[in-house]
Amino acid sequence: MNGPLSGLPLRAELVEAAVLLGYTSMTPVQAQALPPMLDGRDVIAQARTGSGKTAAFGLALLARVEPTLQRVQALVLCPTRELADQVAKEIRRLARLLPNVKLLTLTGGISLRPQLASLEHDPQIVVGTPGRVQEHLRKRSLHLDALRVLVLDEADRMLDMGFIDAIGEIIDRAPVSRQTLLFSATYAEEVRAVSRRFQREPLTVTVDAAEAQPQIAQQFFEVDLARKLDALCVLLSRHRPESVLVFCKTRRDVQEVAAGLAQRRFAVVALHGDLEQRERDEVLVLFGNGSASVLVATDLAARGLDIAELPMVISYELSEDPDVHLHRVGR
Repeated sequence: MNGPLSGLPLRAELVEAAVLLGYTSMTPVQAQALPPMLDGRDVIAQARTGSGKTAAFGLALLARVEPTLQRVQALVLCPTRELADQVAKEIRRLARLLPNVKLLTLTGGISLRPQLASLEHDPQIVVGTPGRVQEHLRKRSLHLDALRVLVLDEADRMLDMGFIDAIGEIIDRAPVSRQTLLFSATYAEEVRAVSRRFQREPLTVTVDAAEAQPQIAQQFFEVDLARKLDALCVLLSRHRPESVLVFCKTRRDVQEVAAGLAQRRFAVVALHGDLEQRERDEVLVLFGNGSASVLVATDLAARGLDIAELPMVISYELSEDPDVHLHRVGR
């Protein structure tokens, strides 16, 4: 990304940070979406996890942040805590050479007290989940009157989770003159309706799925219901992946599969929405450092996880939604 970025209206510090991070070329979504975003246009982009969208909107919002202004100037809304943490990490990496830029993550699952203390001095950038951001706005601990850029990341998933009212209340408290960027894995009518409601003449960016996704070999195994766990164990024993993500539909399924694998001496951890934040963090650390080679999770809990070079994904239960299946295998 060093060549293409050098011709864009970006601070030298941002271009240098991208080079230090190893970006040598822009992904399709970056090439199409970044120039109009830097021009101040509203953009609606169809982009999946792994497409490079976070770097695209991260650079765009950092280009508009004024470090000397101690007010909230950019807000990124994400559907889950894990995705918010990952987005915040990426933006911090891109902002590493910018002085005095404060980013704060506001998500549920943790106490309000440390967040309230951090908000005593406004950050320039907030990354959070709609429910917790809405809570801080109601408590008047967060103010958006100086907001310049609003990002709705994985908008389709936020709508699936019922966040539309919270998003509406948040946007009602933001300036009309803001720039609104919307990223979604799908272009369902509900997503288009959100765009019509909150964006102004947005530019539509669609990245061809075949171009954006790596080539992935998929195999299907038909087995009796009573032998599914045995079949899973055979696959894991035969292929011996260094790490594997196993998807189940419900929390109960996750717990049962993880318990079954543990009984068969597999190093396994489970991730689902009922875990406390501390427990979720512990699970991700164990999986990330290789202490556990198998992560069994629901789709919602696994949304937004940053897992580098994952060699195998197993759908223990097929999703009825083709887009969810693509999200699974495209990790």
